[in-house]
Amino acid sequence: MEKEDRQLIADFLGGEDAAFERLVGRYLKPVYNFLYQFTQDRDSLDDLAQETFIKAWKNIKKFDPEKGFKTWIFIIAKNTAYDFFKKKKTLPFSNFIDGEGNNKLENIVEDGPRLEEVLAGNDSARELEKKLQEIPDNYRVLLMMRYKDDFSLQEIAQILDLPYNTVKSQHARALASLKKIWPA
Repeated sequence: MEKEDRQLIADFLGGEDAAFERLVGRYLKPVYNFLYQFTQDRDSLDDLAQETFIKAWKNIKKFDPEKGFKTWIFIIAKNTAYDFFKKKKTLPFSNFIDGEGNNKLENIVEDGPRLEEVLAGNDSARELEKKLQEIPDNYRVLLMMRYKDDFSLQEIAQILDLPYNTVKSQHARALASLKKIWPA
């Protein structure tokens, strides 16, 4: 798909406006879902998604073809959500930063159940959605990015602008948190 994305970008930069429309069609739903998981604000979703794609459209010439468009568009979506939170004067993840600006979760060792273990014996997507609402926002976002949007932990680290080890440890904690409220 990355090859197709690069071709669509090249076509768009070559003057074919419909190529960008195809990119939007491909990524609108995943970006929309990501923004919802990130902000939990249904009222602002349309505006945030639109703003994300407008930013991508304006900055497509800066896109590095060596990197994936999917990762790039999610970085833009994350930054758009952060701008939204700044306007509201709230930022997620801030409760993990101490007074000196250090992330309290960065040095946590990864140990915990795998998602397959957490979900063993439970096949209800609706029940999973409810349970995901019970875990901290940053864990829910991370799990959705990993298992719904199919990002690697490295890509998630890049999108969220966090060190890889932080994402890795948060992933383990997110699975452990989900396991506590949804035992197999």
